Amino acid sequence: MAAPGSCLAHGPSLSGSDVALFGSDMHLGDHDPATATLFFQRLEAAWPRASHVFLLGDLFEAWVGDDQPDAVAADAQALFARIGASGRRLYVMRGNRDFLLDAGSGEPAAPRFAERCGATMLDDPCLVGLFGEPAVLAHGDALCTDDIGYQRIRAEIRAPDWRSAFLARPMAERLAFARSARAESERVKAARYPSDVNAGAVDALLREAGARLLIHGHTHRPACHQWLLDGQTARRWVLPDWDAFDGRGGFLWADAGGFETDGWLPASGA
Repeated sequence: MAAPGSCLAHGPSLSGSDVALFGSDMHLGDHDPATATLFFQRLEAAWPRASHVFLLGDLFEAWVGDDQPDAVAADAQALFARIGASGRRLYVMRGNRDFLLDAGSGEPAAPRFAERCGATMLDDPCLVGLFGEPAVLAHGDALCTDDIGYQRIRAEIRAPDWRSAFLARPMAERLAFARSARAESERVKAARYPSDVNAGAVDALLREAGARLLIHGHTHRPACHQWLLDGQTARRWVLPDWDAFDGRGGFLWADAGGFETDGWLPASGA
């Protein structure tokens, strides 16, 4: 399924009567109970139709370790655990806000996020099979290569030494760091909208994977883009972010008949 020499990790391959549900960028947390309620209600109504549920990053506004103390995190994990226990396959990818998901906590023996939720963690990016077509799943932030400052910080905080040192800090310090990082992110967003993906980076990723289909979030620019890549039609689905105040949010569905949204874009069988 991958191109020769591809280093992408592989996820599941869907076929036949399988149904995939994709979502991302809920930014859940105690700071926004209305959006958490909206997402929980929509997911509760949607997941029974799916055989595979893919959550592609930034499920949480911040994640300071698998001992995350807020109530919304506990409610989310309880819902995810019900989905996993039902026999559905639940896949979770880390985002830029919750990159410490399933990284452990200050209590090394405590259960990690994936174990508590019955979820499988996905590498970013990863290659899956969607009804005979290879598809790349990603959060999307690594493709925003024009934002050089962000990419430098991204590399620093994903280093194993940084992660270990951070998780060893007391909870109060970790929460203070998360508040500071969120405030800085809001300041940057007010100055300029989050950067978009770089077209060359997208093309390079698809070529490496031997794919012509990419599904990601992060940019908060929901759309389905089509273009020619080496003479073949390529497609890029961008998932919406969630915000109850502005009425944003939604899922992307895929089955043997094609793709459809739940209202955030016109239906497509592409």
